[in-house]
Amino acid sequence: MGFHYLPRVIEKRILSAARHFPVIVLTGPRQSGKSTLLSHLFKDYAYVSLDDPARTAMAKRDPRLFLEDLGPRALIEEIQYAPELLPYIKIAADKSRQKPGMFILTDSQIFPLMTGLSESLAGRAALFELLGFSWEELPNFSGGTGELFRRLFKGFYPKPAARGSPPRDYYSSYLRTYLERDIRQIKAVHDLSLFQSFLELLAARAGSILNLSEVAKDCGVSQPNARHWLSLLESTRIVYLLRPYFRNLSKRVVKRPKIYFTDTGLLAHLLKYQDAKTLSAGPMAGAFFENMAVIELLKQKFNHGRPYELYFLRDSNGNEVDAILDWGRKLDILEFKLSRTLRPDWAKPLERLGASLKNWEGYVLSQADEEVSLSSKIKARPWRRLREISQGRAG
Repeated sequence: MGFHYLPRVIEKRILSAARHFPVIVLTGPRQSGKSTLLSHLFKDYAYVSLDDPARTAMAKRDPRLFLEDLGPRALIEEIQYAPELLPYIKIAADKSRQKPGMFILTDSQIFPLMTGLSESLAGRAALFELLGFSWEELPNFSGGTGELFRRLFKGFYPKPAARGSPPRDYYSSYLRTYLERDIRQIKAVHDLSLFQSFLELLAARAGSILNLSEVAKDCGVSQPNARHWLSLLESTRIVYLLRPYFRNLSKRVVKRPKIYFTDTGLLAHLLKYQDAKTLSAGPMAGAFFENMAVIELLKQKFNHGRPYELYFLRDSNGNEVDAILDWGRKLDILEFKLSRTLRPDWAKPLERLGASLKNWEGYVLSQADEEVSLSSKIKARPWRRLREISQGRAG
């Protein structure tokens, strides 16, 4: 391939599913490494990408013949461009129930894909999602604020994170490709410059509770248009909306989502940071750290199949916890602090919100190296122990 392949944590789950399901689907944003991963795991499969308009036209015109030409085992990229194939994939899977791993599909748009799967491939397909590299997949991180922000500035997509692509050039190209190819093909967005302005306004609010009407007003678009554009960004996993937790709670909690970007390198590019040092010293350093931590929890959920649901909680008095891991029988409530100096008063907002919750443990994750108890229910841990918390064993 011309570069050193870095294994992905999700590989074992995909290989296991391919021994039991006729169809494997891997979704996630463009350039998160889906093609590289699947080509590595399924080397002997016939390969086709529906990014090629000629191939897509053939698939739409005669889907049955298209699949027959590929043979008994096929890797089909960007299946969203030819949903006409899905019913015929179902027919082939039903005819060969004793042959798992027949079709490996990828898609860069999660929500339209889910609709197609529920209608055509329910019970026949195993669905996985891949974001950029997680921390456990990237070697040689020794810690320290400078190194942390160099990583946040580069981002977690394979090319800038592991193959040395200059972040500024990479994300400029990525954004242009995303706007000109994906957005125009998904929906008729006529003014791409206005859409990019909308994207930049969202970037300035990363880590904050989203007031979409305010963003629409600042951008000069209607609220329905802004809602539609936000849905596109969420569907293509450029942004992630963290929903609030309000199960069995009073009505005095904030019910709007918080917005995060699934890659901090793209976020830094949209906000026009020139280097990691400027980013670490800037007003959004804490927001970048929180953004990284929330998305890392999402990666752990996807990569390992963790059974928690992810939320945040904020009440009408301004008390907030950055993340809640809802395990069903218990809750882990998490707060993220960029500081390297522990402060005992970090526990107070967690304790106030925890008073309305049942069966919970609290953690404050920061750059401090100490591991101490801030109260009987709340522990301070280095942020690098985040993965242990996502495994339910931080202790």
